[in-house]
Amino acid sequence: MTISDRSELISVILPVYNGEETVEASVSSVLAQTYRNIELIIVDDASVDKTPGIISLLAEKDSRIKIITNNTNLGRLRSRIKAVDEAKGEWIAFLDGDDLWLPEKLDKQISLRDKAKCDLIFTASSFIDENGNMYDWIMHVPVEVGYKKLLKQNIISNSSVLVRKTDFLKYSPSGEHGNDMHEDFACWLLMLRNGLVACGVDEPLITYRISKRSTSGNKKKASVMNMNTYKYIGLGFFERCFYEACYAINGLIKYRHFR
Repeated sequence: MTISDRSELISVILPVYNGEETVEASVSSVLAQTYRNIELIIVDDASVDKTPGIISLLAEKDSRIKIITNNTNLGRLRSRIKAVDEAKGEWIAFLDGDDLWLPEKLDKQISLRDKAKCDLIFTASSFIDENGNMYDWIMHVPVEVGYKKLLKQNIISNSSVLVRKTDFLKYSPSGEHGNDMHEDFACWLLMLRNGLVACGVDEPLITYRISKRSTSGNKKKASVMNMNTYKYIGLGFFERCFYEACYAINGLIKYRHFR
């Protein structure tokens, strides 16, 4: 029996807001997984573009797709939590509406999970620009990452994660914190601090889309959100400053590849 023949259901959570230009490709990358037993829960976060029509057509073609429509814009964290509550799988994976998966992504993560007994499985990443042009750089990941190392740089891309539903709901910040901190980073840190194990598949099984906003205008905002994340998990002021300095240096090294 191959990995893909297993009966275990994996729930994939995809929140999207005004993603008419990218969401179809993201959804298609999920449906093309070699691991077939999935449900894909798409949360339309009150989009005002063509997103609702696009995902409705995709759902008509594949019964594994379920759509949740928010009447008002709730943000990614509250949308994710809403979808996770509806998820039927014991294990869940996340994908943002502008990122992409390679076909073997879930298969390889489940294989590592079963071999290494991991609680959180993430992957290396490749990158494209807003027009879909590939950058000549891969963000590699270690076989395992611990709490102290993760504090210095969040190498766990949200779109690469496979995690238990119960662990995510236990450690994720509530929706009210979603706009002023990096909620996914906080979740991974709290998991590791409490003894859970995070393992990496050092293959670029996700493709992360880099926008101009993410590499320039939002640096100050990202720094503030990072400090708020450290504060949320209980770090003191001097600890926050130390790890923010480490994070900033690692960020500069990372983003020089996207100039």
